[in-house]
Amino acid sequence: MNDFKDKVVYQIYPKSFMDSNGDGFGDLKGVTAKLDYLADLGVDYLWLTPFFPSPQRDNGYDVADYRAVDPRYGTMEDLEELIREADRRGIGLMLDMVFNHTSTEHEWFKKALAGDKKYQDYYIFKDGTPDRYPTNWVSKFGGPAWEYVPCLGKWYLHLYDVMQADLNWENPAVREEMADILRFWKAKGIKGFRFDVINVISKPEFYEDDYEGDGRRFYTDGRNVHKYLKELVAAGGIDGMITVGEMSSTTLENCIGYTAEGNHELTMCFNFHHLKVDYKDGQKWELREPDYLAMKKLFQTWQEGMQAHGGWNALFWCNHDQPRAVSRFGSDTTYWKESAEMLAVAIHFMRGTPYIYQGEELGMTNPHFTKIEQYRDVESLNYYRILR
Repeated sequence: MNDFKDKVVYQIYPKSFMDSNGDGFGDLKGVTAKLDYLADLGVDYLWLTPFFPSPQRDNGYDVADYRAVDPRYGTMEDLEELIREADRRGIGLMLDMVFNHTSTEHEWFKKALAGDKKYQDYYIFKDGTPDRYPTNWVSKFGGPAWEYVPCLGKWYLHLYDVMQADLNWENPAVREEMADILRFWKAKGIKGFRFDVINVISKPEFYEDDYEGDGRRFYTDGRNVHKYLKELVAAGGIDGMITVGEMSSTTLENCIGYTAEGNHELTMCFNFHHLKVDYKDGQKWELREPDYLAMKKLFQTWQEGMQAHGGWNALFWCNHDQPRAVSRFGSDTTYWKESAEMLAVAIHFMRGTPYIYQGEELGMTNPHFTKIEQYRDVESLNYYRILR
């Protein structure tokens, strides 16, 4: 269980990493072509963000088939070659599993819409009329967290985009499907897994309005989440493999529970508290100068708390959802090189497993776009519209 503690993980967003065939879209062959470079960097694991078939509403985090490769990224043979070539260089592949929701283009959801009771129970549907939401919860991408389906007379829950329908983890058949997906990829030679927003999979027993917030207090680190993770790890046969959970609005206490060795859940957690120190009044889309003292105290609290209780941190500045750290917390002009090196040292010298986002090793900066049309991120586009 400890062989991940001296490793480095490099995150690849395949669509923007390396385009091997000139179609303007990164692909799996492009990743294979850069394996020598990645090996020279000293990378131990490559975390690939989703390359599964998807309508790309959320850049692949809206999965339409968990056991296939989207043709725009290549073929299953391309992936198998990547696994073999990475393995030959001592690099393991980690896949990104989006298990809180599926695309509404997924076969399961299509069957649910067609009236199949079995597959309706794969999702969270509530009877109702079009004039009243089941609850007042807000989607994390903006707007209501419920969508009405007139032909069924039901609402379905989507904590994220309207085309990302939340799965019903209370249903044992759903949990078995998820475990079977892990077994499928493990048999292909995948060495680890990153689990997207995994701490929101356990919903409340009763659905009610939230008059204090946006609803997240009812499902974040939910009542059965530790039970479901233990079951998933055991049934999926991944105990002992490197695993990391993306934890939305989580707590130190829960992350100790998720990662303490004897609990057989995950090997490490991402938390995002240190990446909120430049939010103005806690609002993600209003920025201020970073509060570096608050950041220092957060790192100290999590470092000491996880160490004292046997937990383990995933350490990171950047990923596909975050701005570039050198532009955000340093200087991307006068002191660009010094800032980039300082941020790297900070991450690599703390207790935990460091994660590097593609280009971070080069000190990559924000793109400094000037028009909203240059963005492809569903959350940014939604909030641009909402804030206007």
